[in-house]
Amino acid sequence: MNTVLRTTWRLLPLVAAILALASASGAQQIAPEAYQQLRYRHIGPVGNRLAAVAGVAGDPLTYYAGAASGGIWKTSDGGEFWEPVFDDQTDHSVGALAVAPSDPSIVWAGTGEPHIRSNVSLGTGVYKSTDAGRTWRHMGLGEGGPTRMSRIVVHPHDPGIVYVGALGHAHGPQQARGVFRTTDGGEFWEPVFDDQTDH
Repeated sequence: MNTVLRTTWRLLPLVAAILALASASGAQQIAPEAYQQLRYRHIGPVGNRLAAVAGVAGDPLTYYAGAASGGIWKTSDGGEFWEPVFDDQTDHSVGALAVAPSDPSIVWAGTGEPHIRSNVSLGTGVYKSTDAGRTWRHMGLGEGGPTRMSRIVVHPHDPGIVYVGALGHAHGPQQARGVFRTTDGGEFWEPVFDDQTDH
């Protein structure tokens, strides 16, 4: 079973929970047989396992997909066409993506896949685009060695405040592991959770 199908099957309990919650909250009732006509279909991108996805708030057609060793892909038409937007960078492993909720032109990418596997692709830090993925700038967090980024969260109202969750290398404590925060758009980062015993 390919990665897309595995991911789809993993999402089914979430979809069921959302539907149950909507039903319990008094939302419009929909007969279960209406869902029998729904079919999942592969929309891409092709060729790699995806480690991260991000969408644009209020825009149901624009998404970014980060591949474990295949860069970043963007669709502006709901998945009919995907274009590579990270090919000019030296890193091609993407573990985390985020779009600023208050400014969809600001996109963050954390490099290095975070999953514990027998083989992983590593990165060199975090990148930012201020033009919706057309160009990228390396914003640091790679000084401690190869990186593996697991999550990026951008403040809902201030795109200069960003949190990054980083694994670093998987074996033993190190400075590259923890949660890091910037309040100036990535010019300076500070560790906000770096107790080596709690990683």
